[in-house]
Amino acid sequence: MMARLQAEHDLPAAELHAVEEQFDSDNRRLTGRADDRNLVYVLRDEARRAIGIASGFSWAGIAELKLLWVDKAYRGFGHGRKLLDAFVAEAAARGSRRIWVSTHDFQAPGLYERAGFERMAEFAGWPEGHSSIVLRKTIAADVSDQATLSSKCFRAG
Repeated sequence: MMARLQAEHDLPAAELHAVEEQFDSDNRRLTGRADDRNLVYVLRDEARRAIGIASGFSWAGIAELKLLWVDKAYRGFGHGRKLLDAFVAEAAARGSRRIWVSTHDFQAPGLYERAGFERMAEFAGWPEGHSSIVLRKTIAADVSDQATLSSKCFRAG
C-alpha cells in the first residue's frame, strides 16, 4: 500500500472536519463514551453579528473551552464573564466534573482565575517571550476526589 506525504496547509475545512470525525469516532469506540457534544454560546449585536463567543465541547465527564472571544468594541462590559459563566453552567448541566482551558499570558488568565479556574501548567516560550497557561475548574468532585478529600479532613481533625 503506497502513501505519499505532502503539505496541504490550505486543506478544505470539510475534509479536515471529516478526518476529525474519524478521530472522534475512534475515541468514542476506545473509551465507550459517545456523549460528545459541541458547547457554544454566541453573543450577537442588534444586527445579529457575532460579537462574542464561548466555544468548546463536553465529553466523558469533562468540558473543554477552546475559544473565548469578545469583539474589541464590546470589551470591558462583562461580556466575556457572561459567556464564560454560561459555558460553565451548561457544562455542569451536562454532568461535566471539570472544565479545561488553555490561554496565553497576554490573553485572559485573570478572567479564568477570577471565575474559579486554577492554573495547572504554564509553558514558557510559547510563543517566544510569553507563556501558554492551562487552567482547570472543578465543578463537582468525582468519587476518588471525595475519598482523597475525606481522608485529608479525617487526618486534619
